[in-house]
Amino acid sequence: MKQQLISSFSIFLLFLHCANTFAQIPAAAPAQAPAVVVAPPPAATPTQAAAPHGITNVTKILEKAGHFTIFIRLLGSTQEEGHLFSALNDSSTGLTIFAPTDSAFSELKSGTLNTLRDGDKSELVKFHVVPTFLSTSQFQTVSNPLGTWAGTGSRLPLNVTSYPNSVNITTGLTNTSLSGTVYTDNQLAIYKIEKVLLPKDIFASNAPAPAPVAPAPEKPTKAVPAVTVESPAASVDISSALIFTNNILVGSFGLLASAMFSL
Repeated sequence: MKQQLISSFSIFLLFLHCANTFAQIPAAAPAQAPAVVVAPPPAATPTQAAAPHGITNVTKILEKAGHFTIFIRLLGSTQEEGHLFSALNDSSTGLTIFAPTDSAFSELKSGTLNTLRDGDKSELVKFHVVPTFLSTSQFQTVSNPLGTWAGTGSRLPLNVTSYPNSVNITTGLTNTSLSGTVYTDNQLAIYKIEKVLLPKDIFASNAPAPAPVAPAPEKPTKAVPAVTVESPAASVDISSALIFTNNILVGSFGLLASAMFSL
């Protein structure tokens, strides 16, 4: 019996020793999930870089709006279309364009555009471009005359007058108003007009000459009766005729009297 107790006690001690040994062994660290490696975005190449804000294309805007076929044709034939593109790309002040409609050109005398030289056509287009962005509210404070791509001066006057509900434009040969806004942003403004702006520099010399002023009627003069002056020879002839006639009458009267007494 005593031997059994000693055996049991030995087993118990062995158990305690094992338990103490296991308690001193550090617990294994929990398994960690593999680290997620975030790759940096690839450096942008020139083809991947964001494209800058596109340059405004005046021709495309007018084509989309419609009714500007003749003006678009002039922009192309005079190469001013390319100048507008370059100006919008380089200029910091913007542009303002007064765009005449097709009906505006139809009001011109037939063949007007065909009679213009290439330089005059280019100047006509430039006369519709102001090298500054002008909103409708800015027409109230702008100084006249406006400078255009065609230039300034007495031969190229362009004046605007702003009213509460309209903006009037005059050139000395043309008087019209803005009839609508085709396009506007902070760089470009395109306004529709119903008459072609005619600069004096081109069209003043081609304008029909004024009708000559009729001379003032002369005051009627009082007619003076003609004075007939008889020559002395004519007077002698008449006197001789009268004497001759008188002698005939006297002679005839004498014969008649003699005949009566003889009866």
